[in-house]
Amino acid sequence: MDKVVIGLIQAEHPLHGDESVEAHKEAAVERHVELVREAKQRGAQIVCLQEIFYGPYFCAEQTLKWYDAAEPIPDGPTVMRFRELAAELGVVIVLPIYEREGIATYYNTAAVIDADGSYLGKYRKHHIPHVGAGEGGTGFWEKYYFKPGNMGYPVFDTAYAKLGVYICYDRHFPEGARMLGLNGAEIVFNPSATVAGTSEYLWKLEQPAHAVANGYYVAAINRVGLEAPWNMGEFYGQSYLVDPRGNFVAIGSRDRTEVVIAEMDKKMIREVRESWQFYRDRRPETYGELASL
Repeated sequence: MDKVVIGLIQAEHPLHGDESVEAHKEAAVERHVELVREAKQRGAQIVCLQEIFYGPYFCAEQTLKWYDAAEPIPDGPTVMRFRELAAELGVVIVLPIYEREGIATYYNTAAVIDADGSYLGKYRKHHIPHVGAGEGGTGFWEKYYFKPGNMGYPVFDTAYAKLGVYICYDRHFPEGARMLGLNGAEIVFNPSATVAGTSEYLWKLEQPAHAVANGYYVAAINRVGLEAPWNMGEFYGQSYLVDPRGNFVAIGSRDRTEVVIAEMDKKMIREVRESWQFYRDRRPETYGELASL
């Protein structure tokens, strides 16, 4: 099929950070199950949730408590719950969660679940920020919680499209975006947790540029609202789908929980790549210095 309906879920997380990890996960999972159902009712065939969807953006602080939010993949309870949901609804789900591997190794990960509920694999976030932001010691303290990804840039051949994942801070790095295209992605999902301030002007600049440079669709997902007690800034939503020409197909609000529905057309991918032969005209033999600097 050439036309595929995409559902992007952006949501506010209203629970206070002092609540238990279990309370956060239970409330967010139940809410997102209903949002996935809404996406299906509105025609979505592939649905993506926001970065570590089942709680607050806890990386605003450095606290041991949040390690308890991590789960193994693919047999942890959250992945299993959404595998059942995917099979029930016949939708592909990109499920960003906090992954625990072994006893105590942690990654920022997205599991990819096919429309029959089968687990296709995972992507681990490569680029891990660790910078202060705002008052009270809040910031993007991700190196406290995550190891950098170590599984390359996989592309998953789902029931509806070949998709890649590039999580949040990854979007600032064009190298991985190109690798996903070379590996065959027709659409790349970027689930994020990003706040107003330094990088907001890049939100609608970088990812359309990736889409144009690589001849694929990009789906960018961001949460909304303020999260206490950190209040490190406003998560500004505006989740969107952008096509290979850099046009915004659909875009969400700045401040509301919602499901953004948009359609991708694989014929446009072919048309754009035939018009702009960026892959044909690459000169990889000249790029060696890039990896040595």
